Amino acid sequence: MTQLEEFTTPVDAVVSRMRTLAATLPPQDGVAVFNRVYLAVTEAVDHRIDTGGFPDARAAITLDVRFAERYLAAVDAVAADRRPPACWRPLFQSRRHPGVRPLQFALAGINAHIGHDLALAVVDACRTLDCEPAELEDEYDRVGDLLVTLEERIREDLMPGPDLLQIADPLTHLLGAWSLERARDATWSAARALWALRRLPDLAAEFTERLDAAVGFAGRMMLTPLPN
Repeated sequence: MTQLEEFTTPVDAVVSRMRTLAATLPPQDGVAVFNRVYLAVTEAVDHRIDTGGFPDARAAITLDVRFAERYLAAVDAVAADRRPPACWRPLFQSRRHPGVRPLQFALAGINAHIGHDLALAVVDACRTLDCEPAELEDEYDRVGDLLVTLEERIREDLMPGPDLLQIADPLTHLLGAWSLERARDATWSAARALWALRRLPDLAAEFTERLDAAVGFAGRMMLTPLPN
């Protein structure tokens, strides 16, 4: 077994979990909507790793897996009747609401995963690899570039056609109010702050709790039922 093959196994495991979810959840379920697009991006990351697209494959795999595990832990928490992080609660609570459009479900999932989970995943990866966040910045940027495809895929698959998406449609304003690029930048700052606070556990816990709550609040607004 080569070094690269050794490290691809965890990515294969999270991809398998997402595929199982995709096969078992009703297609219209809000979590299923997010899971489909996130699965596609995780498969793209896996392919890029396998083809040498990351100079530091171990760092990229560690970050990718720690990132995905945060989402899967939220899924497991709900399945076990436990409360997921605040950032994920709006999506799980509204997942079957008939007045919420698929695009809203997808954006709420991205908001929770990037706005909260990614910052914690960077810290998790730094601890696993015994490195500073700056040493992961290149991998963070490359994974972030692939996340852009997540947003593009959502727009292609879930956005209404131009004849339906009118300027007066509330969905138009929702799309304009959230930016993946801004979310990525804010998450990197949050990850660096959390790393700096790692020796101050009380402050780190307070920072994480406030980040979780703020991202959850934004997600709740994203899932406001819209008129058709």
